[in-house]
Amino acid sequence: MFIDSHCHLEMEAFEQDRNRVIEKSAEEGLDYILTVGTEERYFEKVVGIIEKYDNIYGAIGIHPHNSSDYNTLTEKTIYQYLTHKKIVAYGEIGLDFFRNYSPRDTQIKVFKDQLMAAKSFNIPVIIHSRHARDETLSILQETYHGSASGVIHCYSYDLDTAKKLLDMGFYISIPGTITYTNTQKATEVVKNIPMDRLLAETDAPFLTPVPQRGKRNEPHFVKYTIARLAQIKNKDIEEVAVSIRDNFVRLFLGQKDVSDGLAGGAGDTLRVHAPAKRGQV
Repeated sequence: MFIDSHCHLEMEAFEQDRNRVIEKSAEEGLDYILTVGTEERYFEKVVGIIEKYDNIYGAIGIHPHNSSDYNTLTEKTIYQYLTHKKIVAYGEIGLDFFRNYSPRDTQIKVFKDQLMAAKSFNIPVIIHSRHARDETLSILQETYHGSASGVIHCYSYDLDTAKKLLDMGFYISIPGTITYTNTQKATEVVKNIPMDRLLAETDAPFLTPVPQRGKRNEPHFVKYTIARLAQIKNKDIEEVAVSIRDNFVRLFLGQKDVSDGLAGGAGDTLRVHAPAKRGQV
């Protein structure tokens, strides 16, 4: 029933017990997981995971922190991975002017380049935007408006910004921080997001929700975020979980012939029913 629309199972934090974490997620009722490779060194790990487990899909892209590493060779490598049947999104890409690990001009150029690449592949994008509201809105409006859509991951801006992004066709994904204290702005956003444009994520191993805060985040902890979303929306948890699942399938899986991309013959794959094609959800 539950969906984790954004995590990082390929990262070193899961190196020692990745299989156990994935098995625990299945036990806890996760239908789908999207694992997101943010650097070229993670791309092959993403593919290994999604080929082993039927219900896990992947995304790849160069995170704004690593924009300085993006070049023509990286671009060609990404293009090759985007042809994989279970790579269902380009991301996470975007702008991060809070850390500025890469120069702002470089981040902007690489963001635009990757948006254009996603547009050419007709694949959804996963957007990371932190302390870069105006630049993100401007670039998306100029470069990507009316394209294959996507999601604003770990949404942190206000309701007015959310409305602008919704008008462009984007989904809004809420992380475990919604379970923290002092979340009035985020709560107002959640109250006003249409149910058919809402996603939930863990961003595991980061941003662990209450009551597990202080531990490494794991995909099955998304249930706490969804429970909080249901509370804010004044709806049953199951109703919200099913809606989020439908949104995930519509956005990420509707454009893929997923039956051709499932792992074949792996002894410990997790079998789930194939999602509906776009237009059937």
